[in-house]
Amino acid sequence: MTDTLTTLQILALLVLAAILFFVGRHLPFAALKEDKSRQHLVFGATALTFFMWIFRAGIFQGLDVHFLWLTSLTLILGFRYALFAGLAALLGITAVGNESWQMLGVNGLIGVVMPVSVSYLIYLVSFHKIPRHLFVYIFVCAFFPGAIVIALKLALLGSYYAIDGIYSWDTVIDNYMLLIPLILFPEGFINGVTMTLLVIYKPEWVYTFHDKFYLDPDKK
Repeated sequence: MTDTLTTLQILALLVLAAILFFVGRHLPFAALKEDKSRQHLVFGATALTFFMWIFRAGIFQGLDVHFLWLTSLTLILGFRYALFAGLAALLGITAVGNESWQMLGVNGLIGVVMPVSVSYLIYLVSFHKIPRHLFVYIFVCAFFPGAIVIALKLALLGSYYAIDGIYSWDTVIDNYMLLIPLILFPEGFINGVTMTLLVIYKPEWVYTFHDKFYLDPDKK
């Protein structure tokens, strides 16, 4: 890949900046500054995300695969904090050379904004449209969204590389998109296990989980 930004990369950077500006205006930074336990949770989750993204496999630059864990991050921190934590992790792995700076906008949109948004949308639909139950939360809000967002991420990112002319469709399909079926279950599993352990042992860490909704038999 060249060092020159393409039109799509510039557009992606502008869209990402606009999203950050809009979401950042509504992020309670003052409350975070006063809440030490919340700070530790946000920074710890960000560091864990960065650590998980360090380990990846792939043949061609950019066409590599790693666990996302963004569904769990979204359920733990909520939409706004998860968005900024995911982007902070992306900046970290870009700074250490695992991603290129030219791809920051594209990776931000496809690799962070999309997974966090889809995960949170599924949670909201589940919360309002499906009977609330512990197993519904684990499977519908954690396991299946985890598998869905990583499939979408690989499909969208692979399509970008082909559309922008960086790699041919044959290269993308044979070396990237064919991995989608292999990564679905592991990604779903790691998100499902994460949320199972947290709602059992540390429910106070999970922004989207409340005992009165998911464990009270009188609540629907």
